[in-house]
Amino acid sequence: MRWALATLLVLVSFAWFGAADEPGWQAGIGRRVITPQTPVWLAGYATRRVPDGKLHDLWVKVLALRDADGKRVVLATTDHMGMSKTIYESLVAKVQRDFGLSRADFMLTFSHNHCGPVLKDDLVDYYPLDEEQRRLVAEYSDWMEDQIVQAVGEALNGLQPARLFMGNGKCTFAVNRRDNVEAEVPKLRAEGKPLRGVVDHDVPVLAIRDVQGKLLGVVFGYACHPTTLAWNTWCGDYPGFAQLNLEGRHPGCSAMFFNACGGDQNPIPRRSVELCARYGNMLADAVEEVLARPMQPLSGKLRSAFEFVDLPYEELVTREKLLPIAAGPSPLHARWAQRMLKLIEANVAFPTSYPYPVQAWRLGEGLLLIGLGGEAVVDYSLRFKREFGPGVWVCGYANDLVAYIPSRRVWNEGGYEGGPHLDEYGRPAWRWTGDVEDRIAAAVRRVVQSVRWTPAAPPGGPSAAKAAPEVVPAR
Repeated sequence: MRWALATLLVLVSFAWFGAADEPGWQAGIGRRVITPQTPVWLAGYATRRVPDGKLHDLWVKVLALRDADGKRVVLATTDHMGMSKTIYESLVAKVQRDFGLSRADFMLTFSHNHCGPVLKDDLVDYYPLDEEQRRLVAEYSDWMEDQIVQAVGEALNGLQPARLFMGNGKCTFAVNRRDNVEAEVPKLRAEGKPLRGVVDHDVPVLAIRDVQGKLLGVVFGYACHPTTLAWNTWCGDYPGFAQLNLEGRHPGCSAMFFNACGGDQNPIPRRSVELCARYGNMLADAVEEVLARPMQPLSGKLRSAFEFVDLPYEELVTREKLLPIAAGPSPLHARWAQRMLKLIEANVAFPTSYPYPVQAWRLGEGLLLIGLGGEAVVDYSLRFKREFGPGVWVCGYANDLVAYIPSRRVWNEGGYEGGPHLDEYGRPAWRWTGDVEDRIAAAVRRVVQSVRWTPAAPPGGPSAAKAAPEVVPAR
């Protein structure tokens, strides 16, 4: 009875917003199973993790959109832990070649699931890979890229008239892991005591419906690490359970998850399948509540922009500092230091910064989607929602895993997300400079400015436009 009433409310709201009119949008969805068929190791936790089976499949799911003027964008969501710059650049080249999509029009996202496979050139020193594993990782990565490209083609070939609606829900299992002792969280919750630290419990929801109102797809996000499980079985962690739950409730619908700025957020308590399923169901329920009430329609027009902004390293590695690490007790850091030493011996010149990807899409008048590379902490989503107002969604795991991306607050505090851990991501340095947030925020302002419908003066006045780095133009 409850779901019947919810369906009736959706249909009434759909009619209210003029479903009989020309929708302006065309949408297409593609999907492929990307569960490994070979014993490639699982990603995350810096250990040798040999797969022992499958709880449920891993997926790439793709949403293609075309507006009334023919502009197209493509969003790819995957159940992977992270994509390397190598894979990202390869996919950008393939979608440009095969489908004529610009870099600005293609957004590659990954849930940061720790029950998916190791990928090529991602966290290169993190795992004790032997030659056989390197071969398996390379073969899987190439095959996986092909599946993504096929799913993009399926989505673009399946474009049909559609209507887009946006809304926002809440889900509360994410905990700021920097400010709470994990073992103490269940007791604090049982006693009704507040947890510490900043969080972002928003659940942004994009509903894609055909002209009759049938739900074709739903894109939703949440800011939290998918680290409920640390076992050796393929699955999508809580986002996988959430997607399965929603697709079970809406046959024929593709549910697509993106991780918001969850770099410092964990599901707590954790480490059981029961908890993982519970969190997935909680997230699915939050999405369902949004779908069951009137949502804001989005007009059929698109703009997109992209920029690489240089993030400088605070200090490059030196032979003197690397030698004790190379012989030290941490296998992970020893592998990294030994590789760095070989590069120094080969007279390789290290870069002094990293090209960080920043992206923005404007969907209609209501939705601004910002895509940030790496593991951005929650401060970024909170900041940009304050800065740009309602209808702002921030995907914090887009295009390139990069490293942890601290805000200035987190950088000042230090700790795992703000401290010297670029080494774990294979960079020739330990830490970003302290202005990392300022640089990213300036780049975000530039791409957001580029996708405005009404031109406005750039931040800093007219002269700022001359000094700004090149931005891939919006179309």
